[in-house]
Amino acid sequence: MKDIALLPADIYQVVNKSLLNESDKLVLSMLYMPIIGATAITLYNSLYNELEVNNYISSEMTHHHLMTNLGISLNEIKSARIALEGIGLLKTYYMEGSVNSYVYELYSPLTVHEFFNHPVFNMVFYNNVGKEEYMRIKNYFKVPRINLNGYKDITSSFDMTFKSKSYTNFELENGEEIRKKITQPLSYETIFDFDALLSSMPKGLLNDNALTKTTKELITNLSFLYNLDPYVMADILKVSINERGLVDKELLKTNTRKYYEFNNNGRLPSLIFKTQPEHLRSAKGDNSYLGRMINVFETTKPYDFLKSKYKGVRPTLKDMKILEMILVDLKLNPAVCNVLIDYILKTQNNRLVKSYIEVIAAEWKRAGLETAKEAMEYAEKSHKKLHKKAVVKENKKEEIIPEWFNKKQEKEEIKKEVKEEFEEFLKEYV
Repeated sequence: MKDIALLPADIYQVVNKSLLNESDKLVLSMLYMPIIGATAITLYNSLYNELEVNNYISSEMTHHHLMTNLGISLNEIKSARIALEGIGLLKTYYMEGSVNSYVYELYSPLTVHEFFNHPVFNMVFYNNVGKEEYMRIKNYFKVPRINLNGYKDITSSFDMTFKSKSYTNFELENGEEIRKKITQPLSYETIFDFDALLSSMPKGLLNDNALTKTTKELITNLSFLYNLDPYVMADILKVSINERGLVDKELLKTNTRKYYEFNNNGRLPSLIFKTQPEHLRSAKGDNSYLGRMINVFETTKPYDFLKSKYKGVRPTLKDMKILEMILVDLKLNPAVCNVLIDYILKTQNNRLVKSYIEVIAAEWKRAGLETAKEAMEYAEKSHKKLHKKAVVKENKKEEIIPEWFNKKQEKEEIKKEVKEEFEEFLKEYV
């Protein structure tokens, strides 16, 4: 996806693609906000409030207007917009010109019932708020049950209430142009390989009509949430098929969750497969070795970064838990996590020791590091301070430290061996 710079003078219009009621606003604040944050929900509400009286389309506004109204920067607006897009509440259209133009289409949130039965949203929400808060909010939306024992249903039917009669001839039109509640399914850049899944299934086990659009959507969502490849999903699918050869969706969700919990000591999944937020990335265009390395740290998912250290092999369960601790428990940004992993591997003889990483990661968290550059500079200072106290022995072997510790490299001609190390690091990504 092309990264487009957002400017204060850029204009936008809001188009309402759905109907929003008070119940939807409650869903946004109680269910969506813990997933995408308050700023994204505030942006959604602000865009909705700009619609004209007909509740369909707004007049043209500048993004400076949004900055002033919300009291946030353009980078924060862009990050909030991306969060809304990712979760299916917004679609963005762009047209380049002397002044760039945007159209923002607003979509409805899922209903409470749809949300709590969604394979991704329900799990992520639980993971973000915890069991106690999850149950409290879920109970809030539960419909109270009334004991109707002893009562009789005396409700009138339609044909008992109304009678048919002849009316003036009138050609009925379809209701396609009438606005209705519209939600967006989640979209993914990576396309799930259903051919690989089917090739792993025994012939005759799956009904020809089993993989409907909704079933494929469910499989795609589950594979993303639990980070499972088509071959693992095929194994789970084999035990989630009913006697007619059709996919039992509820059983598939249950089996997938149990598989993940079994392989992760009962822990539920987290969305740790994300890259650095746009507003915390460096300016583009720096093609120096250091600039390219920063770009790798910022644009690579921590899972993929760690996987590259295994030469493309899936990381061990132990190392995945280390990633989860860094990103989920300590909430370090993805780029900072990548720098930390690279630093630890290069200074600890290519080993990831959980207890040691916990100490360093906690220190970086307290230092408030948010960007790759900040993390690299902090690592350099810490490393120099640590080894300044060490006694340098005459025959001590040269210490292995990350190449980016030596700032003079930008001023001096890079040595051949260092250049080769850089190229080895970058070739997997750039």
